[in-house]
Amino acid sequence: MPSNETHPKPSNDNDLLVRDFADVKRSDVGVVGGKNASLGEMIGALKIEGVAVPPGFATTAQCYWNFVTFNTIHEKLNNLILDWQSGKTDLAETGKCARNLFLRGDWPNEAKDAILTAYRRLSMTVGVEDLAVAVRSSATAEDLPDSSFAGQQETFLNVSGELALLNACRRCYASLFTDRAISYRQTRGFDHMKVALSVGIQHMVRSDLSGSGVMFSIDTESGCDKIVLINAAWGLGENIVQGAVNPDEYQVFKPLLYHAGVVPIIEKRLGAKEKKMIYSTGDSYTRNVPTSKAERSLFVLKDFEILQLARWACLIERHYGCPMDIEWAKDGINDQLFIVQARPETVHSARKVGTFKEYKITAKGKTLTTGCSIGDAAIAGRVCMIESPKDIGAFIEGSILVTETTDPDWVPIMAKAKAIVTDHGGRTSHAAIVSRELGITAIVGTGNATYVLHSGQDVTISCAEGETGYVYEGIANIVSKSIDVSKLPCTTTKVMLNLADPSAASRWWQLPCDGIGLARMEFVVSNHIRIHPMALVHNELITDKAVERQINTLTVGYKDKSQYFVDKLALGLARLCALAYPKPAIIRLSDFKTNEYANLIGGSHFEPKEENPMIGWRGASRYYSEYKDGFALECKAIKQLRKEMGFKNAVVMVPFCRTVGEAIKVQNEMMKNGLKRGEDGLEIYVMCEIPSNVILAHEFAKHFDGFSIGSNDLTQLTLGIDRDSGELASMFSEQDEAVKWMIAKAISRARKAGRKIGLCGEAPSNDPTFATFLVECGIDSISVSPSSFLAVKRNVAKAEEESEHAFTTVSRTSSE
Repeated sequence: MPSNETHPKPSNDNDLLVRDFADVKRSDVGVVGGKNASLGEMIGALKIEGVAVPPGFATTAQCYWNFVTFNTIHEKLNNLILDWQSGKTDLAETGKCARNLFLRGDWPNEAKDAILTAYRRLSMTVGVEDLAVAVRSSATAEDLPDSSFAGQQETFLNVSGELALLNACRRCYASLFTDRAISYRQTRGFDHMKVALSVGIQHMVRSDLSGSGVMFSIDTESGCDKIVLINAAWGLGENIVQGAVNPDEYQVFKPLLYHAGVVPIIEKRLGAKEKKMIYSTGDSYTRNVPTSKAERSLFVLKDFEILQLARWACLIERHYGCPMDIEWAKDGINDQLFIVQARPETVHSARKVGTFKEYKITAKGKTLTTGCSIGDAAIAGRVCMIESPKDIGAFIEGSILVTETTDPDWVPIMAKAKAIVTDHGGRTSHAAIVSRELGITAIVGTGNATYVLHSGQDVTISCAEGETGYVYEGIANIVSKSIDVSKLPCTTTKVMLNLADPSAASRWWQLPCDGIGLARMEFVVSNHIRIHPMALVHNELITDKAVERQINTLTVGYKDKSQYFVDKLALGLARLCALAYPKPAIIRLSDFKTNEYANLIGGSHFEPKEENPMIGWRGASRYYSEYKDGFALECKAIKQLRKEMGFKNAVVMVPFCRTVGEAIKVQNEMMKNGLKRGEDGLEIYVMCEIPSNVILAHEFAKHFDGFSIGSNDLTQLTLGIDRDSGELASMFSEQDEAVKWMIAKAISRARKAGRKIGLCGEAPSNDPTFATFLVECGIDSISVSPSSFLAVKRNVAKAEEESEHAFTTVSRTSSE
């Protein structure tokens, strides 16, 4: 809102017009704006911690007011805003006229002298005449804990020379009145005439010769505070911020970050990085050029650089006391990393921990495109495609905005959208950041949304299925419910999670689970690796050229193709272990059937055709036979997970182990590949899913540290019913007395042998009486899907309460 109050009086004191970053603290937001105050704070407080920030200086708010007064701008600006607010002029006209007031203004001599003196001093400090600098706007009301002014004002990179610097500073002042900045301030209730602008002038990091990016000290989608998220692309960082490229993505697990000899990088996703921004000459300062094929196939950062940035993120977060949004750059001349901006994260830091919303989608149509999910919601609506900023006026409010990419000029339209889908961008792009702040569901980086979707089309946008966002054809059925985990009861019996998809794991970080009772390795193999392990170990046996091309495409950058399997599997399992850490994460070794293995790339070359794969060559029987070279890769991945990445909470579980002899053979193979039971705390469990596991439980207990009852297979083999048989489905029940007898015996014999025992299955959530039965039998843990967790937790609490009540009653009666 405009104000008629008198703004600060002009000053001729150079110390009041320009401040060196080293003399600025975060309490100086009113003097140099949030961005510059933060840079000064880091230089002053975190340099001793090793955080590198390029030197520079900032013009003050007083310098801005001097410029306004010298050019008699204040009253004219106030009238322009009043005319717009009263409806006499539109936003575009108001913004253009306001900006021209600054662009046509002259510098007061004292301001000009102060800026140029500081610039010369900075150039001398670095030892370069006419030093190239980054010139960034920093509004005095920006980057507050509940507001983000990301991209509202302008930034100019590679500015060199005194005249160019003064022009860039003037353009920064003008950008305080871009259409998007005016609109944003109006929406958030800031007084347009009280917000001043500081300009940060900072030694330019030569990231045009290397790379740069953005990182968050918190997972941007789930709000998980144990993750550092880093995005990286070649060249200057503007392309990432603007969402013009699909960047590399790395995730680092903070609790293990300072453990000696450990590399807790739990995600490394290669981005397309189609172009990069480099230095240019003339008024444009920078330009975009295509990246080479080599650059697209390489990660921007090495592992030690990822860890260094993550540690800096943790230091900055600890110093500020809140999650942080940070920009970094790597100098291509000396390979040094720098932090160039830091501001509070404004979305998840404002949310109430312990409460989240769960979405379920049914009756969904075919998948039209996928991308990076922003948020965790789902929404249905009608597409309105805008291919160019000049067509923004055609957007229909309440539609799903589909476009190539967004920049700050799009914010007024984004605020009117029901959801947003873009071709380009990552989780730290402009579209992603603004969508989160506005609370709008978005999918970014689809690559082809503007090609496969069209205006007027009904679609469903789902970000409720993990890190991959889906655009489904038609209007699906969406059901949501709020979950408050703070009200869940405590239980003696552990309630754990069954998980398979690493990309969806972090969604459940707030659930008070007791660990992961079943992590299915097969999902990681089939969805993230996709190649049959034997096709990587014995690639020379692949004769199908099409299969060979697929393998070569997926394993690009790997001389040893089998290492691709090891790395991908270790990363996928790490994300599951991270959710549970330091509680146990029980990883079941691969339990594909031969027909399922055959569906992997190259699989048909190595898998026999069986009449009944369900009870054929699966589980333990594979690990010491013709598949043992493939099994060796599984073992190497778990060894990498535990020893190199630091996830000692990983427990290994052997599925479908028919005999005690098999147990011995399997563990011998594991030892050959660096996994020895008991060594470095390694525990090995066995699935209790075959009657022989129950009958000889005392013998199996000599070779395993625990049991996990697989109720589906145990029911199948106890009743002699194929669990996939539709004709016999009505007879398939864990509640059958014979099955319950098996389960009860397994529990009692495991406990007698001093071994832990749990059950992984949905029966306890489907039927509360089954939870009561398990509690009465004395089971140690029950593991269920996340969607069943709340119901099972309550059922177990009720069962324990009833069991305790019954025990108390019996004890009292006996004593009487």
